[in-house]
Amino acid sequence: MRIIFMGTPDFAVPTLDALHGAGHEIVAVYTQPPRPANRGKAPTPSPVQKRAEILGLEVRTPASLKGADEQAAFAALDPDVAVVAAYGLILPQEILDAPIWDCLNVHASLLPRWRGAAPVQRAILAGDVETGVTIMAMEAGLDTGDMLAVARTPIAGKDAGALTHELSGLGARLLLDVLADPGEFPPEPQPETGVTYAAKIDKAEARLDFAQPAVAVERQIRAFAPVPGAWFEFQGERVRVLQAVLCDETGVPGTTLDDRLTIACGDGAIRPLKVQRAGRGVMTTEELLRGFAIPAGAMLGRGSV
Repeated sequence: MRIIFMGTPDFAVPTLDALHGAGHEIVAVYTQPPRPANRGKAPTPSPVQKRAEILGLEVRTPASLKGADEQAAFAALDPDVAVVAAYGLILPQEILDAPIWDCLNVHASLLPRWRGAAPVQRAILAGDVETGVTIMAMEAGLDTGDMLAVARTPIAGKDAGALTHELSGLGARLLLDVLADPGEFPPEPQPETGVTYAAKIDKAEARLDFAQPAVAVERQIRAFAPVPGAWFEFQGERVRVLQAVLCDETGVPGTTLDDRLTIACGDGAIRPLKVQRAGRGVMTTEELLRGFAIPAGAMLGRGSV
């Protein structure tokens, strides 16, 4: 098939690789423009742009698809189908109408649950038992189109990084199945019940709130690992918590209960296993405490965002 691929982050790269490896003709790759990144704030191409250039594919990086010229350039590619995976730009109706077949979206949730920008993080935060990917025929609404195929996986204590990686591979394989035999995957309207929305993550949400039950705090840690990283503050310094376990101890929420950094929550406690200080690499809690003592009885502040 003649395919236009549209994606931006790491999540989209396995789908691009799968399409290329299966021998589809990728006539262009659309991705968001390079953004300032790292300490130098130099414009940095997206993971999809980097991969597409390695594969020798044409890359286009429009800031918007609302203009008539951009829409005409898109349609001139005469695609059979457009494949979208976490592209990050709204597709006007003129773009949706351009492919001969459809615009297909690889969405990282079990629709209609978690429509929107941050489905992986929201599923973890909510304590969902399972999640998955949905191949969806796109329409003007926010992730409201007909479903063509669904694949499921248990969450089972995974953090957002690991779960996103798993779902990216799952979605790539499922998409290839749909493209190989579209007749086996007839469109099905989404259920009208069970709709939830995965709002974009606000940086304030990464601040740990130890007044919450320990199970909720542990989910918060997993939802924001590896980025942006859930955090607490001690002696004016932020400490990111990237992995933690639940403990049975109790105490005043936000207080350390021992010299192993066990932290009391509203119900139960957590013990961080992997942490990171500002400007440092990821380390174990034992490594942190050797150079940054947090004694039993310390009150961990929430600081300011």
